[in-house]
Amino acid sequence: MNHYETVFILNPVLSDTQVKETVKKFEDYLVSKGAEMIYKEDWGLKKLAYPIQKKKTGFYNLFEFKANGDAISPFELEFRRDDSIMRYLTVRLDKHAAAWAEKRKERVKSKNPKK
Repeated sequence: MNHYETVFILNPVLSDTQVKETVKKFEDYLVSKGAEMIYKEDWGLKKLAYPIQKKKTGFYNLFEFKANGDAISPFELEFRRDDSIMRYLTVRLDKHAAAWAEKRKERVKSKNPKK
């Protein structure tokens, strides 16, 4: 199993409930394909560097997971099929990137001890 990280941007016109449902849908999809969810993070509503579909903001989310390589293509196909997804990027993490991701998670936990 490879270590992956996916960042995706949801349409800003969605309600909080719709955002949570969409994130849950993609998490459930990954788990149904045999992936192991390591970490997920909601970055909230952020300003985009450039307009996408005439929108200037979007809800950013991050998934870190372990999965077989053959699960990624169908996962990204689901992103393309969903109209609420504006952009996405999935990268495979090598050992150095995985170590950096672990440090990032520790920083986030130390800033937000309640979560």
